[in-house]
Amino acid sequence: MKMKDKVFFLIIAIAAIIVGLFLSPLASSYPDGLEKVAEKLGFADKASSFANFKFMIPDYSFPGIKSAFWQTSFAGFFGVLIIFAIFALILLITVIIGKNKK
Repeated sequence: MKMKDKVFFLIIAIAAIIVGLFLSPLASSYPDGLEKVAEKLGFADKASSFANFKFMIPDYSFPGIKSAFWQTSFAGFFGVLIIFAIFALILLITVIIGKNKK
């Protein structure tokens, strides 16, 4: 990979982290389309208690932080990090598969 491409991906990664950390608290507090349909049809409560599974970042609020602004900020930040980790895992698998085919 060229240095130019690495710098580009680094800039995109930093921009995603900044957006996740500082713009996520500005998101609408109204439910999104799927959540609204779930509330309308009466199965929204079932999703929160699905198989007694504890969600990592429930309702985009990071537990342990008192400020609602920073709860949402950290939830956005860690959401971006989770997506990066999934991307890195897929990239690693792709590279390993590519090396095995040669």
